[in-house]
Amino acid sequence: MLDKESFEATVRANAFANYNGISVRQLELGKAEAQLTVGANNYNPHGKLHGGAYYTLADCAGGTACRTDGRKYVTLDGTIHFIRAADKGIVTASAEVIHRGRTTSLVQIEITGEDGTLYATGDFTFFCISGS
Repeated sequence: MLDKESFEATVRANAFANYNGISVRQLELGKAEAQLTVGANNYNPHGKLHGGAYYTLADCAGGTACRTDGRKYVTLDGTIHFIRAADKGIVTASAEVIHRGRTTSLVQIEITGEDGTLYATGDFTFFCISGS
């Protein structure tokens, strides 16, 4: 896993996640979480969490899970499968690397609410842009 100082530097450098109120944490090698508190700044016109917020949350969790190996990654592809809509509380994207190759990694993601409600799942592919 990334050492604490390197991880915190990476978190500070992710201006988009910070602007959108997303926090991330490493869990173990190949696993990470990202959280977002649902509020007025991320609602769609129907008062539900915007689809882009789900995608961004999943992307942040997936990228963090990949980076636990100390290398740098960018997103190649991501798919979100919406199941139901959140309108309040904290949503968490849990990511796990299910395949790590020489240059790409495949990550599966589940987005849940505080009560365990499943809101979305996703599959993301990341490309490694640097060796360790």
